[in-house]
Amino acid sequence: MANAVYGLDELGAEQWAIAGGKGGTLARLAQAGYPVPEGVILLPSAFEADQLSAAAWAEVQAHLARLRGDDPSLAFAVRSSALAEDSAQASFAGEFETVLGVCRDEEIRAAIHTVRQSRHSERVRTYSRAQGLASDHDMAVIVQRLVPAHLSGVLFTADPVTGSRMRMTGNVVRGLGDRLVSGEITAETFTLACPQGHYQGPPELKCLARKLYRLARRLERDLGGPQDIEWATAGARGPVFLLQSRPVTTLQGRNPATGEFNDSLTGDFLWSNVNFGEAVAEVMTPLSWSIIELTLEEWTMIPGYHPAGNIGGLPYLNLSTYASVFHALGRSREALIDALEGTAYTRLPPGMDIPLIPLSKRSLLTIIPRLLGLLQGQRQAVKALPAYLAQNPAWCRRMGRQIQAAQTPAHLLALWQEEIEPHIRHSVQGVLGSVSHAAGHTTKLRRDLIPLVGADDADALTSGLSDDTELLASLGPLVGLAQVARGEMDRATYLARYGHRGPDEFELSAPRPAEDPAWLDHKLAQFEATPVDVESMLAQQQAAFAAAWDRLQAGHPWQARLLRRRIAQVAPRARLRETARSEYARDRGLARAFALQAGELTGLGSGIFFLTVDEMRVVLSGGHGVTRHIPARRDTYQRYRALPRYPPIIRGRFDPFQWAADPNRRPDLYDARAPRHPESPEFPASSRVTGSPGAAGQVAGRVRRLDHVEEGDQLQPGEVLVTAQANVGWTFLFPRAAAIVTDVGAPLSHAAIVARELGIPAVVGCGDATQRLRTGDRVRVDGMQGTVEILNPRDGSA
Repeated sequence: MANAVYGLDELGAEQWAIAGGKGGTLARLAQAGYPVPEGVILLPSAFEADQLSAAAWAEVQAHLARLRGDDPSLAFAVRSSALAEDSAQASFAGEFETVLGVCRDEEIRAAIHTVRQSRHSERVRTYSRAQGLASDHDMAVIVQRLVPAHLSGVLFTADPVTGSRMRMTGNVVRGLGDRLVSGEITAETFTLACPQGHYQGPPELKCLARKLYRLARRLERDLGGPQDIEWATAGARGPVFLLQSRPVTTLQGRNPATGEFNDSLTGDFLWSNVNFGEAVAEVMTPLSWSIIELTLEEWTMIPGYHPAGNIGGLPYLNLSTYASVFHALGRSREALIDALEGTAYTRLPPGMDIPLIPLSKRSLLTIIPRLLGLLQGQRQAVKALPAYLAQNPAWCRRMGRQIQAAQTPAHLLALWQEEIEPHIRHSVQGVLGSVSHAAGHTTKLRRDLIPLVGADDADALTSGLSDDTELLASLGPLVGLAQVARGEMDRATYLARYGHRGPDEFELSAPRPAEDPAWLDHKLAQFEATPVDVESMLAQQQAAFAAAWDRLQAGHPWQARLLRRRIAQVAPRARLRETARSEYARDRGLARAFALQAGELTGLGSGIFFLTVDEMRVVLSGGHGVTRHIPARRDTYQRYRALPRYPPIIRGRFDPFQWAADPNRRPDLYDARAPRHPESPEFPASSRVTGSPGAAGQVAGRVRRLDHVEEGDQLQPGEVLVTAQANVGWTFLFPRAAAIVTDVGAPLSHAAIVARELGIPAVVGCGDATQRLRTGDRVRVDGMQGTVEILNPRDGSA
């Protein structure tokens, strides 16, 4: 049975998964040149029940003879490699049997049987139940040359409790390390400080500390995250051998069996979903998140550290990755804050520091080329953006027809791999590039204008983005609705242009408005019940722009000449950005159409949304093992959806269920180091809610707090709309509102841009507005100052 027994240097990548966590990793590392002791792996197919087949044993003996060479007394270690062992979900450290120091063939065969049988032990069943795993573990077995250890130990490349990456922590013993792993003896502790690897610990290990540190950093980079490493030295001065490397299970951000996502557990980082939070209104299904991951792969600047993560089903940017690169390049904190406000739309809370990832000068040799390549690719994508925007609607229609025509999973898979996935990967670079291109320009310009003309005129000079020839794309659904109501646009044209836009346009499981025959009728009925002259509102803003420009020219003629070109660039850049967002939403609609057809052809139906992109490929290729996780993932998804929206800023390890159960939770900020409660001085109960200036103007009115856009019929003309976030799906409600107040947002986010275009005061990014304001409260909104003053709660008096 030659296909069941392989040397570690022979096992192909396609077989790593069936070799178990330990065996697959060791084979990969051995083939990558890591100092892994030579050995052989017996795949599960080498066994009949727990009995090693005769053919497989013959293969093992041939490998043993090769490993022994001229040394018949060579000792071996026999270890388990269960399929769930050393995975992202569980380690099983010390749960299965290990047999060390066996030499003769009959001893090795008996050891193989002992290790294989240990999968049925009571301690394995107990551990499996505690991890929520099935107890019937299939298992490969590894036989390796035994390192005659002078020193043995384990090393965590990150703190397994706090997730801090500032130092590595390890334990070391003299001799073999099996008793250390099993917990039979107490070891000495050592640390390696990052990023240089400065050593503190027992003197006998000091001469090898540098080698151990370099080995650990390389493993963390190549395996994509913090590692729990077992190692041994063959002598007082080495060499150092790698016995095992597995993910630190306490720092894993996802459980594939249950569909639980929590990347805040992967380390001590600062997370923000201020940018994401507006686009992604609700908890995501695994398929939706995996497409976001796919499109952001090229944005990884620090190997092993993803630029974005999933916390309880919602996407968050990892601000620590950006801050760490800024710090390593010698950029100031002020420059970082400017960049975050301009591109990530994130305003850091006062006193909030950003935990950094330790980066050595050598690491910049990898980071700088990545960064330069990213910026160059972004510039090229922005240049190609007009062509993409012009061609994308027709491309999506053509591809939609091909999706519907696909009659077999294989045909559908080919469409994804050859057409759709490359298109989505490419288009997102232009979209993100246009966002950064426009946002940074507008942020800097507004900052320069405020000292000259004040916030009101600065807003006016960076608004007026729609004109007689071109409309801001995010206003298209609103203006188009008025045109349909007046008979100036037919229904089919409206749906073709705008039917892909909606409050859940990033969630693939959510229907697009165009899929609902009654959707347009409902919107028209709302419009006819409370008609609004949107064109007049836009014209007023054009007039406000002209008046502000006249005042700038009159008061500061020299500066006006210098700023003229910058001001003229705001509108075309903003229109390009918003059109790019709209077409990317159209691409997401196409991805939904693909998923629906995949669900139809595979018989999974809506279950397809609870697979990742990679798993969807597997199913379309004929594999079905991954589908067993769908029921548990559905349950997790519903549990996440039942929680209140998480804070937009999170520092450290965050448990969404524990946070939601706390009656004193803060909705705007979570800091694992020093949780703050509403009664604390830092979060006072007051009559004022504070956010960011979104659109200038003052207005007093009564609050209408809405949790979902479907509740929009409740909003009465002249009320202050208060909601967690307001993406393009909420645009239809804006003309009825006296002012807009949101928990999530920033001066260049959707709610602020549209409010400025329509001349509606707005305060965005309050964090706690929906918790502190209730329907009926009378408030005064000051969009220039970014404040909402509570005048009298729900009693009808001012």
